[in-house]
Parts: sequence; structure tokens; C-alpha cells
Amino acid sequence: MATATLRLAAPTAFERLLRNIAAALIRHVDRRIVARADRRALALDLLREQQTRKHDPRAVEHVLAQLGLPRR
Repeated sequence: MATATLRLAAPTAFERLLRNIAAALIRHVDRRIVARADRRALALDLLREQQTRKHDPRAVEHVLAQLGLPRR
């Protein structure tokens, strides 16, 4: 009788399979969440860098002068 009780408490092979599939799915979703957060952080950093970059109004004239072209 104790053997029957122990068998009922242990998960079946199908239940173990379902548990393993669920664990793999959770790992996959967690990796996707982390990757999406990394991409978002990188995009925000690039956007912030683009917005804070100051353009020198004399830079175009300086490049034209270096090329020997007349200034605007």
C-alpha cells in the first residue's frame, strides 16, 4: 500500500515532459526579454547621442577650405 501511495505522489513521464517544456519555454522567453531590453537600451543611447551632438556651423566651411573649394 505504501508503494501505491508513493507512485501517486511522483509525477508521471508525461507530467515531467510538460514540466521540462514549460521550463524551456520560460528560459526562451527570459532570453528574449533580456535581448529586447539590451536592444532598447542601445537604441536609447544612440538616440541620446544623436540629440546631444552639437554641430559646428563653421565645420562645413572648414571642410570646403581644406578641399580648395570656394566658401559659401
